[in-house]
Amino acid sequence: MSGRLPGAPCTPRTCVDPTAPMAAVPRAVLRLMAVAVLVLGGIALSPLGGRIPAGWVGRWCRAIARAAGVRVRISGTAAPTGGLLLVANHISWLDVPLLAAVRPARMLAKSEVRRWPLAGPLAARGGALFIERDRLRALPGTVAHLAETLRAGAAVAAFPEGSTWCGRGRGRFHRAVFQAALDADVPVQPVTIRYRRAGGAISTAPAFVGEDTLAASLWRVVRARGLVAEVAVRPVIAPGSHHDRRALAGAAEPAWAAGPCRTYDASGAVPPQMRRTVCSERA
Repeated sequence: MSGRLPGAPCTPRTCVDPTAPMAAVPRAVLRLMAVAVLVLGGIALSPLGGRIPAGWVGRWCRAIARAAGVRVRISGTAAPTGGLLLVANHISWLDVPLLAAVRPARMLAKSEVRRWPLAGPLAARGGALFIERDRLRALPGTVAHLAETLRAGAAVAAFPEGSTWCGRGRGRFHRAVFQAALDADVPVQPVTIRYRRAGGAISTAPAFVGEDTLAASLWRVVRARGLVAEVAVRPVIAPGSHHDRRALAGAAEPAWAAGPCRTYDASGAVPPQMRRTVCSERA
């Protein structure tokens, strides 16, 4: 594995709030079953592909979040039709259906997603574009394939941070995927995703970070109470408005300012694996 792969300092032990209110186990089990039924239904219908109306796909994606006990609030204007690069910050596996609720798109995903239970087959049948992140030599070919897909009029969804963050901190958008939008001369649709508790405070319960397993993260979400997903669809960045990928990536980054994530050791005697990472947020 390449040491240059993007990463985040967030881990479940240091970033996920253990004091968040939790739903009773029977309710969580019912939520889990409802999510599984919806995902299996999506796998069964996935061969229909583009013949399923976009509005139905959006409602199905929102239904997955609601089945998990998460209320969804989508604000902003509708995403345009035609070739489009849809980009968002990355916190959770929930980001995928939330982004698809904005506009159904071919998801750019790491190759490991193929092996995920339920979600892997659904992603593959849904036309996901898989990237092998540890093969940097394959990156130009991936960018060329993305550009070709965009030129054909498809929407492609990506998480340019390249790694999940806890939701209090965030990473910089990596530039490679934006080269595809420049090459294809298509607009970029930035989306900002945040998760809150019912009272408005940022929640890290949905975070899928570090050594988290999909099963552990899913169970944490269905057990959480009062989760709200805020999906802000920001103004489209028109093709030609930025002439290099660095400027385009900067313009697409979330509008909110994240506080720094820092690793500290107050005593100086704690081994590296026991040091704590803290992320703060500036709204």
